[in-house]
Amino acid sequence: MTSTETRKPTPHEAADRRRWFALAIVMTAAFMDLVDVTIVNIAIPSIRQDAGASFSQIQWITAGYALAFAAGLITGGRLGDIHGRKRLFLVGVGGFTLASALCGFAANPEMLVASRILQGAMAAMMVPQVLSIVHATFPAHERGKVFGLFGAIVGLGAVSGPLLGALLTEWNLFGLEWRPIFLINLPVGVVALLLGRRFITESKAPKALKLDLVGVALVTLGLLMLLYPLTRGRELGWPLWGYVSMAGSVGVFAALVAYERRKSARDGSPLVELSLFRVKSFAAGIAVQTVFGVALGVFFLVWTLYMQMGLGWRPLRAGLTGVPFSLAVSTAAGLSVQKLVPRFGRKVLQAGALLMALGVLVYMAEAHRYGLAIASWQMALPLVVMGTGMGLIVAPLTDAVLSEVPREHAGSASGLINTVQQMGNALGLGLVSVVFFGVIGDHLTRPEVGPAFVNAFQHALGWVAAVMGVIFLLMFALPKRPAQHVEGGGAELPEQDRERELVS
Repeated sequence: MTSTETRKPTPHEAADRRRWFALAIVMTAAFMDLVDVTIVNIAIPSIRQDAGASFSQIQWITAGYALAFAAGLITGGRLGDIHGRKRLFLVGVGGFTLASALCGFAANPEMLVASRILQGAMAAMMVPQVLSIVHATFPAHERGKVFGLFGAIVGLGAVSGPLLGALLTEWNLFGLEWRPIFLINLPVGVVALLLGRRFITESKAPKALKLDLVGVALVTLGLLMLLYPLTRGRELGWPLWGYVSMAGSVGVFAALVAYERRKSARDGSPLVELSLFRVKSFAAGIAVQTVFGVALGVFFLVWTLYMQMGLGWRPLRAGLTGVPFSLAVSTAAGLSVQKLVPRFGRKVLQAGALLMALGVLVYMAEAHRYGLAIASWQMALPLVVMGTGMGLIVAPLTDAVLSEVPREHAGSASGLINTVQQMGNALGLGLVSVVFFGVIGDHLTRPEVGPAFVNAFQHALGWVAAVMGVIFLLMFALPKRPAQHVEGGGAELPEQDRERELVS
């Protein structure tokens, strides 16, 4: 084997089998991240019971990950471009594996929350490198096949995450309760590290943007000032400092805008490219992504709490109940991109928002009608309707948002879309204190718990349905057709940035 083959294979060396090992490694890491996002929700009731976590700590176990991931996503991508994608990938995998061990061996809820925040930060180092490595390793004619594999991995992660979490929690391996949902990452991460060092080829961007750490700090501070009072306010009796903090977050975001303007004028590498917001479709699309993230953050957490703590279902039953939803999302996503959007354009996304709202309303009606006696099969219809609606939105939304973005800003716009969706998710998880726990009394007897959770679930679903209505209206500002279906219009998203959506 020549030095070219072992050290620096070019993307066009089709006979080099090493790149397929590299592909398997980065796909495994991407799958690990995807599963970790979905695996935790199903185990949250077990975590609360075993670790004695408060409701606000439950929210931070999920919201902390999303917040850290969102805050570091753009910076992680730039670090890889500057210092090498392989190097940052290995740093991310190693840190993610270490954080998983800290989560699995957490001695108390506070340590678990801190470890989850670290895990999200390390995912922000790891995930942006995955498809950049693929792009640098494979020639253009092979990338379609590779990105198709990534699509399959995304679908598999969506379905298997809740089921794997349910099984690991239900089995109670070695008496560890919920801890194996994190510890399972250890052997996977160690293998990815060892093989990644050997088989992944290093690559850097010829002209990488500079870091904007001040921008990251301002974004993180603003979100913390907003989210922390939201999650703790109910438990603390909504103190004055909480309202002051939430109001102060507006000032922090205003300072962020002012700083980003100066940063853009100084060196052209701001965290947020503010000129993008002059494009009406992009500004509306960012609003759609953020609000959609809020809706999903609220729904998935309260859904888990409703099934396990309200209805008293075991984790495995709750996980299996969600299978029709996941299958509907995957099926509708494929149809929307391949068949529907090319023909009907924006109407497909709007139909998805209305279908999700309809599914939520049907779910509300069934939860009210059947109460604590509701069965899994009775949830199948609203879940399939909701999943179909979600699938019609998630797959084509990025292209719709980017349709009128100038070509030179397409990469920055793509990173910003991923970031705001995660921020919206974190905000939605914070709002659970208001729309769900705010409806539940503080001192419930055991017979009162079930009905209280069922009632709170219906109340939260009302908010989710209203949010989907807002999303439907915002979508009128999106282009009627994505760029590739408008003659001479819009900007194509560079292939590596478009496909990065799959793992973000």
